[in-house]
Amino acid sequence: MKNRKILCVVGTRPEAIKMAPVILALKNESWVDVRVLATAQHRHMLDQVLNFFGIDPDIDLNIMRPNQALTTLTARLLLELDDVLLAEKPDVVLAQGDTTTVMTVALACFYHRISFGHVEAGLRTWDMQNPFPEEANRVIAGRLACWHFAPTESSRQNLLREGVCDTDIVVTGNTVIDALFMTASKKLEIGVHLDDTRRLVLVTSHRRENFGEPFRNICRALRTLAEGNADIQILYPVHPNPNVKDVAHEMLAGYSNIILCEPLDYAPFVAAMKKAYLIISDSGGVQEEAPALGKPVLVLRDETERPEAVDMGVVKLVGPNFERIVKEAQLLLDDPDAYQSMARGISPYGDGKGAQRIVAVLKEHFA
Repeated sequence: MKNRKILCVVGTRPEAIKMAPVILALKNESWVDVRVLATAQHRHMLDQVLNFFGIDPDIDLNIMRPNQALTTLTARLLLELDDVLLAEKPDVVLAQGDTTTVMTVALACFYHRISFGHVEAGLRTWDMQNPFPEEANRVIAGRLACWHFAPTESSRQNLLREGVCDTDIVVTGNTVIDALFMTASKKLEIGVHLDDTRRLVLVTSHRRENFGEPFRNICRALRTLAEGNADIQILYPVHPNPNVKDVAHEMLAGYSNIILCEPLDYAPFVAAMKKAYLIISDSGGVQEEAPALGKPVLVLRDETERPEAVDMGVVKLVGPNFERIVKEAQLLLDDPDAYQSMARGISPYGDGKGAQRIVAVLKEHFA
């Protein structure tokens, strides 16, 4: 079989985590020449994941700029990607998820008539404003993709509802579980000093739609939980965006059982999830990873494109709502039965073999 060139694109930390198993699996195949493009939409957070998995980008656009507007980011990405695709001439381009990087990659491939494979296809809230701009990004990418690598049957049904041909969809499981199982099996250190006599509550919150008063409500809830539960310790790796960092330090600094730290690298964050008693987060990846580790998740969003864990009762939506966050977190801290009902260690998003299935589809196509 003639060697094919596949360009794998990553821009942010979650993309790197979920694409790493695919890139590594492709590199083990003799029929493909793998090239890795980093747009570096998130610079440092992308680099540390790629370093952890031993992946060196062949091309780096270094697109990140402070406080970059979405229109500017999109325009710069399209222009840079145009040059890359003309120079590389790949047979296939693969990208994951719902970032501006993914949407512009799909559009650039369409303009160049290059086949685009969408990893983690079919996630939908059916609300273009929530999450913003991710819902629009993945819908656009989905309209332009040739291959739809859906993580779950629910995602497949979403794509069918939009008119995607059934033969273009493959349910693979989510590659985030591949990466998680690869990482969690190793000896990991968090790198933050914690009080082992206290139950750990791990927090992440960074989403654009929660900026402003919703994020202040989240911080008020965390403060209330810290004040009312001397036996817990809240660990919050704070996102560097000033809309998050400035408010978090203003409202949460100075509490003896709240630790604000820099964002954790991927492996230390997995170690923190493994150690946590409870996780409070607005992250999509955490909604997928934590149930597989047996950790209850309260999601700081009113809607989710990952309903499977909610349907199974191991993830609960609380939104950026002060009363709901406090009520549901306190229930899990106080009621062992309520806790055990959510801490069942099930993985609705995959079995750790998603990357193998993606590679098999591409290999069969070219064979």
